[in-house]
Amino acid sequence: QVQLVESGGGLVQPGGSLRLSCVASGFTLKYYAMGWFRQAPGKERETIACSSASDGSTAYADSVEERFTIFRDNDKNTVYLQMNSLKPEDTAEYYCVRDNQMWGSNCQGDYWGQGTQVTVSS
Repeated sequence: QVQLVESGGGLVQPGGSLRLSCVASGFTLKYYAMGWFRQAPGKERETIACSSASDGSTAYADSVEERFTIFRDNDKNTVYLQMNSLKPEDTAEYYCVRDNQMWGSNCQGDYWGQGTQVTVSS
């Protein structure tokens, strides 16, 4: 059974930092591209970060480029999202997502977790 459990969200002031974690079970993380997307009320889902399984490359949405970093610890079957210089517009529910196939680079798969809330406010 594929399971993804996000954690690490919370309330932070503008300019602050958070590190989100996503613990995977039911599969071996190293064989799959992993990503993060976020959803805010009334807004469309936005894919913000992606980590390829095939070559280890990463990609980011323009909205988070140079502020967020995705990385993984394959030994712990965990993927992380380091978020720095947070802005109020980053407020959303954050989800990690797994690719549907092995050795790919697609971060728009069908598997994601319960999400973790990030609120950026003064």
